Amino acid sequence: MTQPNSFGTGQAGENIFTPVEQLNYEQARDELIEIVKILELGQMGLDESLKYWERGESLARRCEEHLANASKRVEEALGTDNSNPE
Repeated sequence: MTQPNSFGTGQAGENIFTPVEQLNYEQARDELIEIVKILELGQMGLDESLKYWERGESLARRCEEHLANASKRVEEALGTDNSNPE
C-alpha cells in the first residue's frame, strides 16, 4: 500500500546517478543540495535513505576536492603556495 504524499517509493539503483568523478563543482553542489532536501523529507525507507546518504557523502568529498584544487591554483597564481615550505 502506498501513501499518496510519499516520495522515494522506488528503489535507488546503482546506475541512477552520474559518476561523481564526472561532475564539476556546481553540479556536485547542486545535487548535494537536492539530496539534503530529499533526506530531510524523511519519507524513504532505510535502504533508500542510506543510498542517498552515501551519494551525499561522495558529493561532499567531490566538492572538497574541487575547492582544494581551486585554492591551490589561486595560491600558485599568487606565488604563495604553502604546501612546499623551503
